Amino acid sequence: MQETLRHRPLLYMMTWRCTRACNYNCTYCSFGSNPHAHNEIDTRGGFKIVEELYELGAKWFGLSGGEPLLRKDVFDIIAHAKSLGMNVSLITNGYYVDGDILDNLVKYEVMTAVSIDGKEETNDLTRGAGSYATAVRAMKRLSDADIFDCIVTTLNRRNCSEVDHIAELGYEFGARRVVYHNYIPVGRAMEHLELAPSPLQYEVVMNRIYDLMLEYAGRLSVNVYCPFFARIAKVRGLSDFDFWFDNVFLGQCFIGGRYMGLLEDGDVRPCGFNEGYRMGNIRDKSMKELWVDLQGSDFVGRLRDRGNLKGKCGVCEFRGICGGCRTRAEIYTGDLFASDPACAYIPKVMREK
Repeated sequence: MQETLRHRPLLYMMTWRCTRACNYNCTYCSFGSNPHAHNEIDTRGGFKIVEELYELGAKWFGLSGGEPLLRKDVFDIIAHAKSLGMNVSLITNGYYVDGDILDNLVKYEVMTAVSIDGKEETNDLTRGAGSYATAVRAMKRLSDADIFDCIVTTLNRRNCSEVDHIAELGYEFGARRVVYHNYIPVGRAMEHLELAPSPLQYEVVMNRIYDLMLEYAGRLSVNVYCPFFARIAKVRGLSDFDFWFDNVFLGQCFIGGRYMGLLEDGDVRPCGFNEGYRMGNIRDKSMKELWVDLQGSDFVGRLRDRGNLKGKCGVCEFRGICGGCRTRAEIYTGDLFASDPACAYIPKVMREK
């Protein structure tokens, strides 16, 4: 029987951003214009991370970057996780998926995701010339080895009309799922605010992604990292909405204590994108201690209380299932509790005035 989220360990899966180093320089990169390796946890520290996650009951160990395949010890750490019986996933731009690296991904059964951002011309404007062809070659190799997990796409003004293409690629190469991220202007993306979709564009593309979710049901999982997608699914009458929201939907804002992200230097943050908040470092405390501290913090308590939301998010009838992106709200307004400026929806109470 498929394990549901509500019956999973607190840290069923944790992703370690194991390096800032990358051979690409994508225009929306959350790190900045010149990502580089700095003060990274070493191999022994990587083993310790794996062991602490295992002790907490984690079933999956995820690796991201930067480009995680640039770490020379990445397969030593993966081998350690596999020796404990953990599943391993990894997200890559696809450039290094060949030769010995591909052989090791296959050897350790690493479920691998590839990033791509639209059709070839659109993708290469964002990620660099030739990156589309490189990603597609990687998808084919991973598919042939039966370890192709996912395509990850970040929505921007250029590719909102190309979401169908991503789903088509996923289906063609036998991916288990495709995941669409909304555009959160952190790191280098702050230098390219013009790429952020407008609220109207978001409304149109999220509705199209909802259509794709139904069209590919049973063949390809379609998911979204965006809080207000839940409102669209609710309004459009998704069957068994509560189960989907609790056990499938990836887009809930996790800064309120339901997430713990681990950075390359051992810092822990409560949001996958917000670089401004740190909850401690694994060099100083255990993973369990950091998780307990996170749950009991005043910061998390205030974020969990949707009554603290302001503006239209604060009066929206869907705030219980949405609440907007707190990081995006803070970036645009300076207030972590302000309305999410990417959402086009006008709450019922405001329309009735």
